[in-house]
Amino acid sequence: MSRDKILIIEDDRDIVEMLKYNLEGEGYEIITAFNGKDGIDQASKQKPDLIILDIMLPVIDGFEVCKILKKNNATVHIPIIILSAKSQETDKIVGLELGADDYITKPFSPRELLARTRAVLRRRRQQQPTGRMERGDIVIDGTRHKVTVKDKEISLTLTEFKLLGFMARRPGMVFSRTQILDAVSGEDTMVYDRTVDAHIKSLRHKLGHAKDYIETVWGAGYRFREI
Repeated sequence: MSRDKILIIEDDRDIVEMLKYNLEGEGYEIITAFNGKDGIDQASKQKPDLIILDIMLPVIDGFEVCKILKKNNATVHIPIIILSAKSQETDKIVGLELGADDYITKPFSPRELLARTRAVLRRRRQQQPTGRMERGDIVIDGTRHKVTVKDKEISLTLTEFKLLGFMARRPGMVFSRTQILDAVSGEDTMVYDRTVDAHIKSLRHKLGHAKDYIETVWGAGYRFREI
């Protein structure tokens, strides 16, 4: 069985060595890049199973790296853990809105990093929506991990794809933020309400005119409109 491949994009070489030591000790294959441009190149070429991404990077900062990778069809499905000294909630929300799957603030413990890494990779391996589902102008092809709106393909992150599939399979049902988090991310991810709000905002933006299919139920959560 092949090892999971992790790309570390971090300019602090001491942190890189610490991460490599702990992750390789768990059996992961490690690739490194020390600036944002090289990180994007490595992600496109190596197709890692997971990216650990610093924010304060030379050449291209981490937020921009995340944005670029999530707009590229070849890398959009690679989960990203942001690793940053920026600890404000607003910074976390920005990272999540750009498509990151988790956000760890520095300083951090190696045990926390390993636990988060295992959790993200485990969610990545979980069974994805299968079959073909049509909801109005939206077609979700679970087998090919493809979503189209009026025959135009849109690029979704893994979390956005799972969120859309989860809600579209149950039109008219109202789901709380906690129920959505548990369904698409699991109970071992970052849990606060704005995590879901960030993913919903990004998903609506990508759906374009079909964004109104996802309705906000004030005080309760979200639902996929019955069509």
